[in-house]
Amino acid sequence: MSGIADLCARFMTAERSKALKAALAASDEAHVYGLAGSAPAMMLAAMPARKHPVMVVGDSLDDAGYLYHDLSRILGDDAVLMFPSAYKRSIKYGQVDPPSEILRTEALNRWHSDKSLRFVVTYPEAMAEKVASRSDVDTLTLRLARGSVAPMTDTARWLRDNGFQEVDYVYEPGQFAIRGSILDIFGYSYEMPYRLDFFGDEIDSIRTFNTETQLSEQQVASVAVTANVASSARGESLLDFIPADTLIAVRDAAYTLQRIEAVSNESFSQSSLLADEGDADAMQKVVDPEAFAKAFVGFARLLFSAAAMPEGKELKASIDFGCTPQGVYHKNFDIISESLSHFLADGYSICILSDSPKQIDRLKAIFADRGDDIPFTPVGTAIHAGFVDHRLKLCVFTDHQIFDRFHKYSLKSDRARSGKLALSLKELSAIEPGDYIVHVDHGVGRFAGLLRTEVGGHVQEMIKLVYAGGDTIFVSIHSLHKLAKYRGKEGIEPKINKLGTGAWNRVKERTKEKLKDIARDLIRLYAARRQEKGFSFSPDSYLQRELEASFIYEDTPDQLTATQAVKADMESDRPMDRLICGDVGFGKTEVAMRAAFKAAGDSKQTAVLVPTTVLAYQHYNTFRQRLKDFPVRVEYMSRARSAKQVKEILADLAAGKIDILIGTHKLISKSVKFKDLGLLIVDEEQKFGVAVKEKLKQMKTNVDTLTMSATPIPRTLQFSLMGARALSAITTPPPPR
Repeated sequence: MSGIADLCARFMTAERSKALKAALAASDEAHVYGLAGSAPAMMLAAMPARKHPVMVVGDSLDDAGYLYHDLSRILGDDAVLMFPSAYKRSIKYGQVDPPSEILRTEALNRWHSDKSLRFVVTYPEAMAEKVASRSDVDTLTLRLARGSVAPMTDTARWLRDNGFQEVDYVYEPGQFAIRGSILDIFGYSYEMPYRLDFFGDEIDSIRTFNTETQLSEQQVASVAVTANVASSARGESLLDFIPADTLIAVRDAAYTLQRIEAVSNESFSQSSLLADEGDADAMQKVVDPEAFAKAFVGFARLLFSAAAMPEGKELKASIDFGCTPQGVYHKNFDIISESLSHFLADGYSICILSDSPKQIDRLKAIFADRGDDIPFTPVGTAIHAGFVDHRLKLCVFTDHQIFDRFHKYSLKSDRARSGKLALSLKELSAIEPGDYIVHVDHGVGRFAGLLRTEVGGHVQEMIKLVYAGGDTIFVSIHSLHKLAKYRGKEGIEPKINKLGTGAWNRVKERTKEKLKDIARDLIRLYAARRQEKGFSFSPDSYLQRELEASFIYEDTPDQLTATQAVKADMESDRPMDRLICGDVGFGKTEVAMRAAFKAAGDSKQTAVLVPTTVLAYQHYNTFRQRLKDFPVRVEYMSRARSAKQVKEILADLAAGKIDILIGTHKLISKSVKFKDLGLLIVDEEQKFGVAVKEKLKQMKTNVDTLTMSATPIPRTLQFSLMGARALSAITTPPPPR
């Protein structure tokens, strides 16, 4: 594969570089036209590094996000930063977003001092918010280095004085925790927190750590811990903060100033109401739009546009790159092949960019299966939008646009947004007094709030649980893993356990016995399936590769792994029995559709069993929409269908005219006859009754089975897994020594 840096160098020719340099020297406002798709990012990335970072301004958060994505993919994360708004929706609603504050603070910290930083990407709403002055940023930044003397008591005092909150576990910006000789700090200038290990008053080591696992990760020599300076009620405009000789690259200068004026006026109007209630600071959080506009024209500006240069435009400070957007093909390979063939015939060379080598292989295989001679150069980095450079006769295309897939950008702060521990603690803070909580050792009790108490000379956060008879226990926040919010049937109140009676332990023992019975049944089922010969499905066809490539989103790593595992099971001559577990919206249905399509490719039928009529109709619409461009017939059957419709469906099913049938428990009734059932997909099996599950066991013996569930795999399923492992140990010979 070719590299993206080589492609940028090819795109930004010496002639173009010379013309751009001349345009910037000739005027304070240079114009570049004909930069369609991701061409602006490629042009900017190929420019020589300047003394100070270039401020790149998009029209919106998404526009800026994609510019950031492209620049960071070309140059690396260290060379590009995002400067977003500090608020989740807008400053009007006042909902601060801590991960965004991290990005803003990191940019302010690095803007003047970091020579490796080349671009800061932003948008009007973010620019409208004031920032702390340079002197305030320096004052509110604590610099610590390994081997330096910095007494922990002094460091903790500085953190408290500058707005940091002392907690037991650090999981979000603005927190610190002390445990013996260890000091954890989550500042606002980096996406991860730091762990400092002291030896007396000397810092012995500094490491980053993961908020999800609370485990240390990478050693660093020094850190800069900054308080929250992302936005300041008594701060200054971003244009006052940045160096005077900064170049501003902006898509639409007039729109940017208009949008900043609108945000400022809206905030002033909202703040006037808040000021009546005593919040005078609210009126100081946005810039004066007139002063901002006046300062803006004092900076050198590079205006880039996808439009062609207007006729009669002076060329003195203007350049036209002559690019047009990548065509829209809607994954129609007849159109794709015809279009690319025309480009090749006209002397154009074609580059196709993708993050996934597998996607490139799919594309080559599709062309080969069709008999198309389409030579192209693969580039192993994805950009947001492709384009055609008519000056250089170069097609820079993206695989996700060819296959009509949605392409999303990600910011550095996404890691700060995630983390199991952070979510657990936040969930806990959202639980109301009176809600039911399950303690693994004591059973079901009621949540009675969070409180702080002294334990062994240290203040700790405790969770108060109340049980039957008014008995109370206090659970340390360190034992959070022993608690879970009660989840049962809606509308049915659980029975509160009484402490000291042993009733909870008896419930657990009875449950374990039932699970052992389930495990025995599973072992018998696995043993029977081991003896059965299943149908061995064919390797992926051209249509299978086209279906998977046309998924509108990028496959997640887990989704890709699950798809490969399911297809490998189907191609084996043993009956498949696989569980896919993932929350709603994580892509389980896409994996199921790919499996069903693979079955249809070998003229095998698929039954999709769901617990409710509503879900049957939802799946029917999802399957039908996803497979509408492929030779597959999808139907559904439930009580919502008329007797006539059901009769017709049953006749077509028996005749093999239906490839995929979706329905409720009616699917396993005696009247339903499949001509050649090859795959059974069961959604949320735990919601079916005993009778249905018994019939499923009979069906599963020699049919490939894929079970989907949004319910997390419970700890009790370990018995089933243990049974499966035991069977595997018995039936699989040991590896040769």
